[in-house]
Amino acid sequence: MDNNKVSIVVSVYNEAQVLPRFYEELEAALAGLGREHETIFVDDGSTDGSRELLDRLSAADETVTAIHFSRNFGHEAAMIAGIDHASGDAIVCMDADCQNPPALLPSILQRFDEGNDIVTMTREERADGGFLNHLSSRFFYALINRLSDTRLQPNASDFFLISRRVADVLRRDYRERTRFLRGVIQTVGFNATTLPYRAPQRAAGESHYHFSNLLHLAFSSIASFSKAPLKLGIYSGLLFGVLCIGLIVYSLVMWIVDRPVGGYTTLIIFLSAFAAVLLFVVGVIGYYVGIILDEVKGRPLYVIEYTSTNKDNK
Repeated sequence: MDNNKVSIVVSVYNEAQVLPRFYEELEAALAGLGREHETIFVDDGSTDGSRELLDRLSAADETVTAIHFSRNFGHEAAMIAGIDHASGDAIVCMDADCQNPPALLPSILQRFDEGNDIVTMTREERADGGFLNHLSSRFFYALINRLSDTRLQPNASDFFLISRRVADVLRRDYRERTRFLRGVIQTVGFNATTLPYRAPQRAAGESHYHFSNLLHLAFSSIASFSKAPLKLGIYSGLLFGVLCIGLIVYSLVMWIVDRPVGGYTTLIIFLSAFAAVLLFVVGVIGYYVGIILDEVKGRPLYVIEYTSTNKDNK
């Protein structure tokens, strides 16, 4: 299996400051592999000069292809696009911020050579991650594993390897618009293994994942793997049913002993709590309905403006 072709899929969004260094590290790692390889950069609508850098790289290096989206479609869409266009027997997805070290490629491909179709990279430590980041990551995976029937590997990252047959399954069957790709690959099956690594600090620039992005990712991943939140209506209904029965019994007892119940405060608190839970449940249902609406529309996962490459004189 040592002569199998390797495809490197790199998601890029406003990474002009770090791209030269990343490309240098990637080329050094690929040169030591002794395998046929290609690198597919997917520009997710960058506006900082990344597009021009990628065009120059693709013009100078026949192993490099740059795919440019017509606008920003998101990190997951960029990885899907790269996988769709990869021709390798092994496909490695990674980011261009140097937090997915290219130097680990030999170790990853060794796991592939041992017969694994999926190699999930798990972060043991992040050089730029504090206590809150570590705690939130642990909470997220604990929550999703609690809600989902499928157990996901904690601290899994968007740095992973899949074989050609796993990629074929993703291209053919896993085309949903709301997805959590690092989780999806763990549900496909086939031989899989994990490889822990330490994520270094960003080489330059700033992280594009802000709290709102992470919150959206959390909602999307939970919705992709679990229908448990839809049961909140049942559970909250049962809870308020019990509370209502208790309130009725209490009111009757007070009426029998001729001690009127001061109902205003109780009523306001009860109605406020009920309204809050009801609106939350409606919001959860609305989120799932929105996902269904996106799927029914059938719009493309991404739109490519153009592809730059010098292969075959194109």
